[in-house]
Formats: sequence, C-alpha cells, structure tokens
Amino acid sequence: MSLLFLVEHKGGQIDDAVMGSLTGARQLASQLGVELHAMLIDPDAESAVNGLDTYGVEHIHVVSHELLTDYGPDAWAESLHQLARSSGAVAVMATGTDRGNEVMAQVGARMDLAMVANCLDIEPDAEDWVMTRVRWGGSLHEKARLSAPVKLATLAPHHTNPTSAGKPASGTVSRFTPDLDQSVTTTLVVERTTVSAGITLATAPVVVSGGRGVGSAEAFDIIEELADLLGGAVGCSRVVTNNGWKNHKFQVGQTGTVVAPDLYIACGISGAIQHWVGMMNAKNVLAINTDLDAPMVTKANWAIIADLHQVVPAISAEISRRQALADEST
Repeated sequence: MSLLFLVEHKGGQIDDAVMGSLTGARQLASQLGVELHAMLIDPDAESAVNGLDTYGVEHIHVVSHELLTDYGPDAWAESLHQLARSSGAVAVMATGTDRGNEVMAQVGARMDLAMVANCLDIEPDAEDWVMTRVRWGGSLHEKARLSAPVKLATLAPHHTNPTSAGKPASGTVSRFTPDLDQSVTTTLVVERTTVSAGITLATAPVVVSGGRGVGSAEAFDIIEELADLLGGAVGCSRVVTNNGWKNHKFQVGQTGTVVAPDLYIACGISGAIQHWVGMMNAKNVLAINTDLDAPMVTKANWAIIADLHQVVPAISAEISRRQALADEST
C-alpha cells in the first residue's frame, strides 16, 4: 500500500511549496504505515527526481505519453487516476496550488470520491481521517471527517517547511505510460511565452508591496527601487490593480499570488483579510503605515508608523550607502 503524491515541477525544478507538502505527505505516510510514492509528469521530469529519496520517497513514477507535452488538467488527472489504481494507493495527494487543486478535483470526479482541498492538518482515525483545512481564503479553519476507500486531498502550500527524512528512502524510479486518447486534450497548454526572467513574485526571498497609501502609479518608483536593492520582487494590494497603478500579475492575496518570503515589507497596505491570506506565510513582516491600528500593523513583526514616502527612500538611501562602503572596502 502507498500514499501517492503528485510532484509538480517547472522544467525539472521543484519549488519549496511542493517540497513542503511532500514533507507533510511523508509524515502522514509514516502515520499510516504505508510507503510514500511520488508521481512526476514528463517532459523534464527526469531532472526533478534527484533528491526525492532524501525526502522519504520510496518509489518515483515518471509518467510519459505523447499527449503529455505540457500541462493539461484532464490528461494529468487521468494519468494520476490510472497510476493510483495500478499501484493500489490508499491515498492520493498534491499541493494545494491552483494546478494541484484542479487536478485532484478531476481525480475525485473520475473516482466518484470526495476531495478535500488545502488541508492544514490530517489525523488518521481508524478508517476515517479527521482533517483541518483552510476555508474562505484563510479566515476560517474547518474541521471535517473524511470517509472514503481512497482518500483524496491537497495540502495547504507553505504550511509545512521542507525537511529531509532522517534516512534516505530507496527512491526507485520507474516509468508509467497511461492509456490516454484525444478526449483528454480538451484543455492543454500548447504554447508558452517567457515574459520575464529572474526572481518571480511567488518565489522571491523579499517582497516589497505597496497599497493605497502609495498614492499613484508614479509613486511606485520608490517601491521598485527598494525591491531592487534588496534583490526582491514588487507586489501590491488589490486596490492598486483596481486603480490601474499595477498589473494584476503584481497582486498579492486571495485573488492574486500567494507568497512566502523571508521578509515581506507592506507599504501603505491596511491588511484586509484577502491580502493577508496571500502573505501570511511570510517569515517576517515589516509594516510601514501612518495608521497605528491598521490590521497589517497589528499583525506585523515590526512596524514603522510614518509616511512611507519618507521612510522607503530613507531605507533605500541607507542600503545604498552601506553597499558603497562595502564596495570601497573590497
């Protein structure tokens, strides 16, 4: 018996959110007394398998088929469904990303079983699982009991830190070819365009975000300068995109990008629940705001109660000064 976990990768690279969920799946497999199996879909899956054994994966299934040229929810779900049946999986899981939730929902439809999304905690109880999961964008935690012959779930991204197993597993690699036809290509990525290279909002170690308090599109220059100096990415709140100051791709929140940086700097952001959900997994939060009672200020690790238009340039100037001194000393 096994717990089968879908490992998402991008060109053979696996991000920390997926590795964190894989860590959670390993802990659950240990509780269940079953092996942890991983499924990766070609192309480029071969370059992603290295190191999975150190995370406790006993068996790695590399799935390939002429129709699996890129992401397609139908094709991925059907492949996962067939592998789950052939391997006798007692549970099938993935990371609670947009892609992971979409694929697992389709697996549930194919198996006529319930799928529980974005779980924070799972407690196996006899034949059932008692599960705590995120609802309403993080404003509510729901506790539920799942009864099913095969348990289907996704784990909330960034909830568990990636940690290797104490002892590497066997990590046996095998190929699996599903039986697919053209019906699974109804929705399929057929072309990709690279918009930008380098650090992305979702993976940046530092995110400098601006909200209503920034005041205008032009005023975001100081936010961009600070992010550049810190080697981070620029983010924003929903009101910024609504006002047309920034493109939606910069939005952090429930309806934007979920981030988990080492440092999140919130400039002029009140901290509505929808925004907080998108960055609540940041390891450290610095709020810059004139409102002492703003939700973001009350929840932050540190807060500067002042005008961001004075504070942000001052921070950038000090960073630049110290970098110049460091360059002179070398």
